[in-house]
Amino acid sequence: MTHQVYLGLEQGTLEQKNAFWTAREISQQPSVWQQLLAQMVQEQGELQDWLKPVLALPNLRIILTGAGTSAYIGEALQAHLNARMTLSAGQRVEAISTTNILSNPGLQLRKDVPTLLVSYGRSGNSPESRAAVELADQLVEDCWHLVVSCNPEGALVTSAKDNPRYKVLLMPSAAHDQSFAMTSSFTSMMLATLTLFTPDQAQYDKMRLLAEQILLRDLDSIETLAALPCRRLVFLGSGPLLAIAREAALKVLELTAGGLPSFYESPLGFRHGPKSLIDNSTQVLLLPSANSYTGRYDADLRLELQKDAQALHISAPVALSQIAGLEDVWLGFPYILYCQMLGFFKALQFGISPDNPCPTGEVNRVVQGVNIYPYRQD
Repeated sequence: MTHQVYLGLEQGTLEQKNAFWTAREISQQPSVWQQLLAQMVQEQGELQDWLKPVLALPNLRIILTGAGTSAYIGEALQAHLNARMTLSAGQRVEAISTTNILSNPGLQLRKDVPTLLVSYGRSGNSPESRAAVELADQLVEDCWHLVVSCNPEGALVTSAKDNPRYKVLLMPSAAHDQSFAMTSSFTSMMLATLTLFTPDQAQYDKMRLLAEQILLRDLDSIETLAALPCRRLVFLGSGPLLAIAREAALKVLELTAGGLPSFYESPLGFRHGPKSLIDNSTQVLLLPSANSYTGRYDADLRLELQKDAQALHISAPVALSQIAGLEDVWLGFPYILYCQMLGFFKALQFGISPDNPCPTGEVNRVVQGVNIYPYRQD
């Protein structure tokens, strides 16, 4: 029987460390992206036929929603879609998590504003995700739903059956991560949204090449970086990369079972208080923008941190020369891949099993213990 090697470790070793699925699902991402694009070529006509009348609605709100990692997809894409989509006056794209919709539906949903709710879910079984869809139907007079999910049997997908106001966009089966942490599911659902609303083959080709280079070339350096004896880890990114920094911080926190406190901010925002956490046990990973204007602020902060000489280590995933020509929303893919790898090796360093970092069940792969209360407007 042939054993595979993922992230430099043989299958047997990975299985022994309960790390096989995480390593495989991080490594498979460029391949899954290719599968997704091939699938969407076949489905694009049907998807666009469904979307066209919805996107023609005056004053349309497009709400990108999900919980946890799934919410960060919308946060990473919102500004890019607003800038690149052909939106008429009054139309806009917003990112609102299902957790915020559920806790404050009267503040987040508008009865008389037509809405396209784009719901992200790896399993599609998160209680908040199901409740957010139901609340939108309850409170919005003209509501449409695009379900982007990895699980054909999840509640989000099955609830859309035979309903003309719902459309499902399923990811390739491999994107339905078996590991605790979302990796290929996150990037696949993000790529599906970009491909649907703002396709760009040239940007995709560049980002996929960089992602493959990171997997092949940077494995040893990432493992070395993960071995640094830090007690906290900070991720910094601007614009779309702020959401990538947020997801990176969550990934490290999840994979180390909370053993390594991880933080995120923008380079400019970092000076406004959060910089006070820097000490000689703090590791900083800056996610530099490819935008020449934004990049000047990234460079300024890096020079400042180097001059302060307080941090344990300051680094970036790749050299600036490698990101030229990539828009930041596309740069998020290779960056989060790099950060997933870093989190994976941090978990192993801490003696944590990446596939199930919380075996005692306080935190679960699909969130549990959420009470859903009926909502009545006052």
